[in-house]
Amino acid sequence: PEPLPGANFPAVKAALELGGAWEVSFDPKWGGPAKVEFSQLEDWSQRSEAGIKFYSGKATYRKSFDLPKSIVSQSKKSPVFLDLGVVKDIAEVRLNGKSLGVVWCAPWRIDIGGAIKEKGNTLKIDVVNQWPNRLIGDSRLSADKRFTKSNSNRLKPDDALVPSGLLGPVTLQTWETSLAE
Repeated sequence: PEPLPGANFPAVKAALELGGAWEVSFDPKWGGPAKVEFSQLEDWSQRSEAGIKFYSGKATYRKSFDLPKSIVSQSKKSPVFLDLGVVKDIAEVRLNGKSLGVVWCAPWRIDIGGAIKEKGNTLKIDVVNQWPNRLIGDSRLSADKRFTKSNSNRLKPDDALVPSGLLGPVTLQTWETSLAE
């Protein structure tokens, strides 16, 4: 396909949003719930549960989906991409058991053509955030209940939390034009 004027790559278009509920697993050793359902993607720091709000570390998002016929036919002509929207901060993508790589900056997009199938796709996305939220949460706890140990913590209980998690929207994308056109 021809790139758009002034661009060095073909334009993409959203073909399917993977909206709705996601199963999310946190590490209980770091204060998170072993499994929770998010009715939609949202910032961990905005959740009411302390185990998510102040969580720092890795969480795994899971979702299953089927491909619409339009994407199946398009995938035979050009790549299919998974666009994560916004991630805070790093994500590793696995589709149908195949690791597809790590994304750490915009665009949060990865080619999934080699792993996608028409029915029964299983998507797993590991997201890792930064430490400030855990340190802020720990500053609210007595020393014996903290998850972290530090000889210096300048973060205080009322400091602003850092956006964290898979914020989305998560979409499947295809090129606006195909190689066959």
